[in-house]
Amino acid sequence: MTELQGFVIRKAEPPDISQIMQINLETLPENYPEYFFREIYDRYEKAFFVAETEGKVIGYIMCRMEGGVSNFGLRWIRRGHIVSIAVLPAFRRQGIASELVKNSMKALKTEYNAKEIILEVRVTNLAAIRLYDKLGFSRIRTLQAYYRNGENAQLMAYKFE
Repeated sequence: MTELQGFVIRKAEPPDISQIMQINLETLPENYPEYFFREIYDRYEKAFFVAETEGKVIGYIMCRMEGGVSNFGLRWIRRGHIVSIAVLPAFRRQGIASELVKNSMKALKTEYNAKEIILEVRVTNLAAIRLYDKLGFSRIRTLQAYYRNGENAQLMAYKFE
C-alpha cells in the first residue's frame, strides 16, 4: 500500500469492481463488461490496484500477463500488459496515475515474473505518453486505427533489467 497526500494506492478487492467500472465509463471511450474486469481480477489480482480517498475509489489500473515476442530482441517472453488505467478528472495531475503504474510494474515483475510490460495509448493522449516516457517506457511503434473510432495507438514497452 502506498500513501500519497490524502490518497492510498492499494490492491483492488472484489467490492471495488462496481466503482472501477463507473470510473471506466466516465473517463474512457473503451468500456468493458463486468465479466472482463472480474476475469482480470480473478487471474491477476496482485497487479490490479486502486487509488482511494475517504473510502471512495478515484482511480484504477488493471493488468494481465501474456506471452509474446520481446519488443527488445527476438525471443519469447512473459510480459505484463497494462490493459486499462484511469483516474477521475478531479484527481488528475497529483501523481496518482504514476503511483498506480509503479505499483503495477513492481507487482508484474515480482509476483508474475514479467520480463517486459506493454501498453497501448491514444496518440492524442500526450499527458499519458509523457508519463510513460518519464517512467522509462520506450515508444515501439504506432498501431494504425487501433481504437474503435479509428484513432491510432502508440505501442509502448518497458524492459526490466
